[in-house]
Amino acid sequence: MKIAEIYKSVQGEGRLTGKASVFVRVSGCNLRCWFCDTPYASWQPEGRDYAVDEIIAQVEEWDCGHVVLTGGEPMLFAELLPLAEGLRERGLHITVETAGTLYLPVACDLMSISPKLVGSGPSPTKHPHWRRRHERQRHRPEVLRRLMAEYDYQLKFVIDRAPDLDEVEKFLTDFPQVSKRRVLLMPQGTCEEELRRRAVWLKPFCHDQGYTYCARQQIEWFGPVRGT
Repeated sequence: MKIAEIYKSVQGEGRLTGKASVFVRVSGCNLRCWFCDTPYASWQPEGRDYAVDEIIAQVEEWDCGHVVLTGGEPMLFAELLPLAEGLRERGLHITVETAGTLYLPVACDLMSISPKLVGSGPSPTKHPHWRRRHERQRHRPEVLRRLMAEYDYQLKFVIDRAPDLDEVEKFLTDFPQVSKRRVLLMPQGTCEEELRRRAVWLKPFCHDQGYTYCARQQIEWFGPVRGT
């Protein structure tokens, strides 16, 4: 299983914001979002192959109750199954961060699903192959329904422009079972200034419509650096 990094930090996004967690970041992704903030796990995948027992041993060294399996796209890897099972056997709380395009019956306490909107794809002129592939794969309703039926979950949307808000509301009409309390809207950005600019209109929208505004606290705490 190719791993880009394993580190201990604090969860900066979603329902578990503030929880000390060990992050296991796989290297490899089936999508290519233009705003990806971990290109070393997608556009230019880095890392080395680890055996499952090696990963578990490193996680245990941190002596932390929460572990986040992230990427890239962790659901690409069949090794995720024995990895998550081994972590569960050790009593750890497991979050899986996924785009919701692939399914594995993984042991998981919180499925953090980040569906990709229409504007997430790369440039069709600079990256025509990946544009086509991204568009084919970014929205898999049948996978989303299965994940939401089988796991405790949150839906986390990256919001870049105001029109994205209409798309989110249209998206949710196909999933009437989803409570708004499970929907998190997160501003796109990798610096505090970008996040502040979008927060000006995104926070009031969340307040008015009953969604949760999802700050990217790790940017505020540490800046856009690896290992955080």
